[in-house]
Amino acid sequence: MIRSVVAGVDDSREGSAAADWAAREALRRDMPLRLVCAWERGLPEGGTETAVPGLRAPQQHARQVLHTVLAQLGRRYPGLAVSAEQVAGPPVPALLAEAQGADLLVIGSQGSSGLSGFVSGAVAMAAAARMERPIVLVRSDETAETEHLRDADGQPSVRTPFRDVAVAVDVEGSYDEVLDFAFRAAELRRAPLRAVHAWHVPYSPGLAATEQRARVRAVAEEELTRLLAPWRTKYPAVAVRENLHEGRPAHVLVRAAGGAGLVVAGIRRSRTPGPPRTGPVTHALIHHVRCPVALVPHA
Repeated sequence: MIRSVVAGVDDSREGSAAADWAAREALRRDMPLRLVCAWERGLPEGGTETAVPGLRAPQQHARQVLHTVLAQLGRRYPGLAVSAEQVAGPPVPALLAEAQGADLLVIGSQGSSGLSGFVSGAVAMAAAARMERPIVLVRSDETAETEHLRDADGQPSVRTPFRDVAVAVDVEGSYDEVLDFAFRAAELRRAPLRAVHAWHVPYSPGLAATEQRARVRAVAEEELTRLLAPWRTKYPAVAVRENLHEGRPAHVLVRAAGGAGLVVAGIRRSRTPGPPRTGPVTHALIHHVRCPVALVPHA
């Protein structure tokens, strides 16, 4: 199977921004882009177009959405190999099925949820919770220029260096997939990587608490350096900055995302029965971070 970048699109600004970001990422990765648009209604078995013409509307709308996005991407990225596919069914299962085997899935993080809509907050949360491959969530105001630093006059530009890639690092558990994705993203952009780790000590007054905080921070620094060491070796061209902040992970990462061009975080694969759920960090990133957010499943 040919590896690809998959983008879920609709007729919203978020859907258009997601497709545009996915196109740039596909070019960076030297991969084809596949656009997917879902429609949830269709002709009943044995039905005819003349008998139930209204049921054709969602399918026709999805076709028009894809035609419009294909035309836009063709003008902006003439060297991109891109294909498009309509899928009958609810957005989340359609996305998950179409993204199997893809390098990553790209969708809007907020927006409408009407006909063929992929980009409501609920869809983003549900897709992130169930996804087995990395998923990138893109907001409506994301452009090629916002991936880069402003120029000397303070104006948006694509000729300036890329903004930092920020990655949330948990020093406990298996995090290889997350770090590999983050280091590769930084390498592709020739951008610095900010490794952000949150540490926290329950509040207690007095000198003992101060000493405990110092010990916890020292251990966190040592563990972060140890965890990053093999990835620095694998990606020697990536400049890495280690950022440790005291506080809850969700709050720390949202603050640390300021100025970044991409934020990368892990999302743990569910091993328990029942519907998949996202944690507070994922929830905070989806709703409060302005730049694209990559969520990478890990054990």
